Amino acid sequence: MKFSKEQISNVIWILAIVLIVFTPIGFHARVMVGKLFAFSADIIEGSKQQHMTSYDWSLVDLNGNRINLESNKGEVVLINLWATWCPPCVAEMPSLQKLYNDYGDRVKFLFVTEENTEKVSKFLNRKNYQLPVYFEESEIPKALFSRSIPATYIISKSGKIVVDEKGAANWNSEKIRNLLDELLAEETIF
Repeated sequence: MKFSKEQISNVIWILAIVLIVFTPIGFHARVMVGKLFAFSADIIEGSKQQHMTSYDWSLVDLNGNRINLESNKGEVVLINLWATWCPPCVAEMPSLQKLYNDYGDRVKFLFVTEENTEKVSKFLNRKNYQLPVYFEESEIPKALFSRSIPATYIISKSGKIVVDEKGAANWNSEKIRNLLDELLAEETIF
């Protein structure tokens, strides 16, 4: 039996789709595509910025230390909801690490996941990330709830959500760095 060029082409496409959807090759391909198409996050226009009505959110870090978001009221906070199995989350991590390297001493970074600590620790070690990862101990505030990940929020000192980004973004952009510099220069209103 002889196959036509069209049949051979169809088989190749089917194999490519199977590789992308059902194998680790596909995960890495989706991460690479996510990196290629990750643009700088959008800043919410002033009049459309939502105000945090509740900061009550208990979290625990990889070492078992507990914090509450309430303790960061009056600070600039970047919250990233993510998972190790999420290609867009993994795609944006290098830019978040670079941003954290430069702003981690002035901006409160919270990388929040629902995965188990062992899996997260292995991921961070394998990728050589030095990010402050937390796990939820109480329900997330409504203003920060998202049905999709990654979801990233930047909150001003006055409690306004100035960035509410769903999907992968380039967080190490000049636009985001300028925004953080502006937010850090603001007077604390609380």
